Amino acid sequence: MEKNNAQVEHIHLLDHQLAFGVQPDMTEHGCDRDDWPQLWQTISAAEILVVGTPIWLGEESSLCCLLIGRLYSMSGLLNDKGQSIFYGKTGGAIVTGNEDGIKHCAMTILYALQHLGYTVPPQADCGWIGEAGPGPSFGDESDTGPVGFDNEFTRRNTTIMTWNLLHMARMLKDAGGLPSHGNDREAWNRRKPVRSPQPGIS
Repeated sequence: MEKNNAQVEHIHLLDHQLAFGVQPDMTEHGCDRDDWPQLWQTISAAEILVVGTPIWLGEESSLCCLLIGRLYSMSGLLNDKGQSIFYGKTGGAIVTGNEDGIKHCAMTILYALQHLGYTVPPQADCGWIGEAGPGPSFGDESDTGPVGFDNEFTRRNTTIMTWNLLHMARMLKDAGGLPSHGNDREAWNRRKPVRSPQPGIS
């Protein structure tokens, strides 16, 4: 992405203290500390969000689930068209580890992102799991260089995912996001109440 002039920022959630919960700021609900409001400023400004996670017991990590929950906490916010604040943004997933489950984890992450309002392009996931069982993780140093970087399948899927994310983000930006016809929540809230027909009246 950086080679194609996209500004990239990496956020490592373990460097931050995120409270559990689905409110925008959990300090307003009894938590002593919540770094989410500050992280949200960066995430909300991004046109592309790629969620990365290791696989644990065949599932995405608990930290990844926490991120999805905190994204969900913002789902009540609307853009200037009355749509979910996530409309017009593009989402993808990267999964690593040493056990099977890349597609399963990507499926749940990408479902969550699209449910929130992100647009998910084709082939929006990639991953690397190496040999099954304990061993090095992707990017760990070995005698031949960083582990996984020479895997042709991973390199191909990462490249395809990157371009599809860039293409989708560009298409959405050039189009001004998604049209608001039919998905404007504020218009839905302004609608006139519709009375249910009386029994026996057609």
